[in-house]
Amino acid sequence: MRRKAAVAGQFYQATPERLTYQVQQLSGSYVPKEKALGILSPHAGLVYSGSVAGEVYSRIAMPETFVLIGPNHTGLGARISIMVNGEWEIPTAIFQLDAALARRIRSNTSQLSSDDTQAHIFEHSLEVQLPFIAHFAKRSKIVPITIMSADLDECRQLGEGIAKSIKETAYPVLIVASSDMSHYVSDDMARKMDRLAIDRMTSLDPEGLYQTVRKEHISMCGYLPATVMLFAAGSLGSVKATLVRYVTSAEVSGDYDNVVGYAGIIIS
Repeated sequence: MRRKAAVAGQFYQATPERLTYQVQQLSGSYVPKEKALGILSPHAGLVYSGSVAGEVYSRIAMPETFVLIGPNHTGLGARISIMVNGEWEIPTAIFQLDAALARRIRSNTSQLSSDDTQAHIFEHSLEVQLPFIAHFAKRSKIVPITIMSADLDECRQLGEGIAKSIKETAYPVLIVASSDMSHYVSDDMARKMDRLAIDRMTSLDPEGLYQTVRKEHISMCGYLPATVMLFAAGSLGSVKATLVRYVTSAEVSGDYDNVVGYAGIIIS
């Protein structure tokens, strides 16, 4: 199955030429590249969050496969969903799924029992990562995972299962947690609330992130993917987390009363 782009022309430019130019404008040429275990990258329209995502992807060494973990906004498909077989298409690339790694993750993780496509057909949170991956690593493969709901223990088990699968893989793999931060609050409130979550991530504290987001009612849509990524990175030996950039949508829209926050973090 080839999954067609669902949000081209909405979240990012729809033609190869315009998308290439858009991503070039948002990306840098940092050297040396950092070998990362995981990253946090936003998934809003590139006009709002692309500067954050571009800076993160510009700083990391590209792996052979990206494990992409994002929230399920559509409500379709399995509660925790992995797509094992097929291709994903965007205007600038066609990505092959890493079926071998996907099957390994599924066998090492009890929550993932089947190959599900419904959760992924219209979901934007993973697709919006692909223009940057295409810019830096057209030949990389992907493993798409979405999470609709999960408790802390499920996040831990999924993260540890992903880490075990990566340890059993002979080539470089990087985990991407796709998430925006606070939604539709004032700029001051977003920065205050998001700092609480960012502090837990930069402290490599998945339990603390999960509990803080829930206790403080932070509207971080991808806190479950971020929690899973932190558990996986911890199992893989993470020692450092660096906040690359944080912005809010007010910097583009000028509306400081209703903003969305965007953070980029590298875990190594």
